[in-house]
Amino acid sequence: MLLVFLLAFSSSSATKIIGYFISWGVYARDYHVPDIPATKITHINYAFANISSDGKIMLGDSYADIDKYYPGDSWDPESLRGNFHQLIKLKERYPHIKTLISVGGWTWSWRFPSVAATESARQKFAKSCAEFVVEYKFDGVDIDWEYPTAADKHNFTLLLATLRQKLDSIGTIYGRHYLLTIAAPAGPHNIVNIEVDSIVRYLDWINLMTYDYHGPWSGPADAVTNLNAPLYPSSRDPLGEPYHSLYNQSATVDTYIALGVPPQKLVLGLPFYGRGYGNVSTTGGINGLFASYSGRASVGTWEAGVFDFYDLYHNYVDTNGYTRYWEDDAKVPWLFNPTARIMISYDDTQSIGEKVRFAIAESLGGVMFWEFSCDRDEMLIDKIYDILVTSVGEELALSTMPSKLTISVAPNPFNGYLKITPPEIHGDNWSVEIYSLAGKRVWGPRLSNGSVLMWRPEDNIASGVYVIRAFTDKINATASVVYLK
Repeated sequence: MLLVFLLAFSSSSATKIIGYFISWGVYARDYHVPDIPATKITHINYAFANISSDGKIMLGDSYADIDKYYPGDSWDPESLRGNFHQLIKLKERYPHIKTLISVGGWTWSWRFPSVAATESARQKFAKSCAEFVVEYKFDGVDIDWEYPTAADKHNFTLLLATLRQKLDSIGTIYGRHYLLTIAAPAGPHNIVNIEVDSIVRYLDWINLMTYDYHGPWSGPADAVTNLNAPLYPSSRDPLGEPYHSLYNQSATVDTYIALGVPPQKLVLGLPFYGRGYGNVSTTGGINGLFASYSGRASVGTWEAGVFDFYDLYHNYVDTNGYTRYWEDDAKVPWLFNPTARIMISYDDTQSIGEKVRFAIAESLGGVMFWEFSCDRDEMLIDKIYDILVTSVGEELALSTMPSKLTISVAPNPFNGYLKITPPEIHGDNWSVEIYSLAGKRVWGPRLSNGSVLMWRPEDNIASGVYVIRAFTDKINATASVVYLK
């Protein structure tokens, strides 16, 4: 199947740009599915579904999930409402988007050991997940088990194998592929409890939770204030090993690749929030970084010690006594208020830019972020989006300009053909080419003197974003398309 997603100014979304949507965001945060910037992302992970006492997937919040009324909803007893209905409507408007139900999370992972422990328990849980995605029209399941222990190691593999089998079985009935992903740990002490080389075959990709490396939690990894999500290790970090060298995103990616995961199956996690430390020493450390502290910050956006990016940007960065600093080794910023004695480690547009460029350079499958409501101004999402667009332009040596390419699916969205009509400039013969985000040409050049060209992707063309270039010796025009098998 070919789905077309047209964007102004030759923009494109990433191969995967995945955002977590939190069900509880509809309450005090007042953030709803229609607020999602759908043109800038490819996948939505809905957080969270729970696990019932009898070992089946269950709704995490029935009111928010399926009952909350939105304009246009029906009050008929059998009608679907809530976030799930809004997600269905969002996909109808933006058919390139795929949704996954995330199961577990930090609060609701405690029943995973029992549902993974026996063959019958695995079968029951997997069957319930397959039925759940069909009933509520999700496109897959994201398992967020935080975290398997050594005793769970092989059972986790068996659980994922069973889920894959059940999703494939239901996919055969409905003539489609259902996605299976996990949210995977970043810390080496948790990675060791996963059979990484065995589970990768069952997964479409792995969302790396490459954040919360450090926080105001004390213990050997958190003896001093530190960085929530460093891209690289800092030479100034005083902690010993493995914390000094392995508690960073680059090291986590290297670990999973060394354990047998192809880079394109890894999705880099980005935090759209910051962690705050309280009672920070003003004499040790470096402007509040790598300094002694006691507990979490007494303030936060929704809870003490945790700050949404939009809140930091408007109320903390270089204002109200807080000064922004940059850790150049780790490629992340931090804030320090010596009067309040609060240090905040967070990500901003500069650090997000560094991380997206890293994902591109390492040929990763995309990026994932936690979570939408933290970036209400869409500054971080825009940064992700813009860098990926620019990277494609650099690879193709194209200038960006308002595109006059007309692209449509013809004769219908399900026949696998793409109709391309170049800009109508009298007298010019246009060449048309199609490129992957990595800059590899997958089709063309084909010559058009204004006539319509048809592209049917070959079997070896993977799902993803492709850039269509129409050009003469005078001008370039580009547009983008999302191709989903």
